[in-house]
Parts: sequence; C-alpha cells; structure tokens
Amino acid sequence: MRDLRIAAAMMRCPVGDKQGNLERSRALAARAAVRGAELLVLPEACLSGYTVRESMAHLAEPVPGPLTRAVAETAAEHGLSILAGLVEAGPDGARYLTQVLVSPQGLVGLHRKTHLGPMESNRFEKGNRLSVVDLDGVRYGLQLCYEGHFPEMTQAQALAGADVVLIPHASPREDPPEKLERWLRYLPARAYDNTVFLAACNQVGDNGRGLSFAGVALILGPKGEVLAQAAGDEDDLVVADLEAERIETIREGRMGWFLPLRRPEIYAGPTDEED
Repeated sequence: MRDLRIAAAMMRCPVGDKQGNLERSRALAARAAVRGAELLVLPEACLSGYTVRESMAHLAEPVPGPLTRAVAETAAEHGLSILAGLVEAGPDGARYLTQVLVSPQGLVGLHRKTHLGPMESNRFEKGNRLSVVDLDGVRYGLQLCYEGHFPEMTQAQALAGADVVLIPHASPREDPPEKLERWLRYLPARAYDNTVFLAACNQVGDNGRGLSFAGVALILGPKGEVLAQAAGDEDDLVVADLEAERIETIREGRMGWFLPLRRPEIYAGPTDEED
C-alpha cells in the first residue's frame, strides 16, 4: 500500500433521476478534487436510485454502459477515481446491485452484491464473487451495505491482500445520529480485527419512492479509530489521509496483527471427538 487521501460522500439519489444523480455526483467529485482526494466513494445505487418497493428492471444498464461512461468522464475531468453504484443489467439477463470502480482512464472493476437483504432478494440476483481490486498501488476490498454484517467477507478480503475496504450503503430509516451510532457498533471491528482502513457512506434524504435515508459518511483507521465522520440531511463528504505506515507498523508488531495467527482447521465447529 501507499499513502492515499480518500473522500466518502453522502448523496441524495432519487429513483430514476439518472441525470440529476449524475449532476450531484459531479458536484461531489469537484468538491473532493479541491480537497486533494484521489478516490471518491459514493453510495450504493447512487446513479439509479434505490428501492425494493417496486421493480427497478427498467432502470438497469449494462456495465460498461452510459452511466459508467459518464462517471469515467467525471473522473477524467477532476483527476480522481470514483466508486459509484447502479442497478446493472447483467450479461445473463439478471439484475444486480453493482458498484463500479472507475479511474480517469476508465473502468477498473466492479462488485455485484453477494449478500442481499431480505427485502432485496425478490428484486435482484446475488453476485457470486469476492471483489478485490488493485488500483494505483492500493488493493481495495469492495462490499455493499448489508454485506458489512458478515465478518467473514472482510476477513477473506484482508487475507486476499486488501488494505482498504469500501462499503457504500443504501440503508433507509433511522435519523443520521442513530445511523452513525449503529455503524460505530460494528464497522470499527471489521477494520480492527483485519488491520484495514475502511470507508462507508450512505444515501441521504427522500428517494421519491417512499424511502428516506440518513446521511452518514465514515472513514476508519486500521485500529478501528475514526479518522473522519459526518452525519446530516444534505449532500456532504468527509476526507481523510490513509497512511501506509499505520498498517505496516501494526503488521510488524507481535500482538496486533491477528490474521497470521488464525487456526482455520478448528473453525468448522465443535465436535464430540476427544483430543
């Protein structure tokens, strides 16, 4: 890993307002670039909007496609990489909640949500691949929203070499302080136990389809410490410097680097056999 400045944004994302959502993402990219960020993390389904109350099939697009190309143009204009979400029309005809990672040179990789929330299962298909992506000397683990509740996923990405885990959300209900307080109960553990940096962000406001989102943006260090946070009702972003030395120091220590001391041979569960 190398030193990196990233931004995580909360953003209003009305369902079906693709042009408006692109404009809001461009405005946030401009703000992130002014503050020197090399990567901007945008919420889940920020380009399409998000709902489970009706089908979103008519809003689905292929990747690469028009939305991906538009994000690539924004990335090139502002000289930073962008992680943005949409409903994808997959090559198999399925509909996925997908996050695309785009650099100023174009599409770098994507992540199709593998763990769907109970209300999402009737609307979308599950992805079946753990997503770890290399970009400019940094290895990223990509997740989406509900997936942050499965510790095995972050561990698997860390074991695959991820130094930074990114978890965009489209998580409705709660008010911003309540959402932030809940995230702070479990996301720091994902960072601490696996010695990774972690960034998460959420949609914000009314989506035009009966759902309201609490705006939160959060960046954590490899000891689970808060590097930057914000909670509110308007589009906003936070910026933090991720220092490679922080991770290197922990991994060189005797006590704080847990992954090499794992014993996966005993994790299948208890047995009745005696030693």
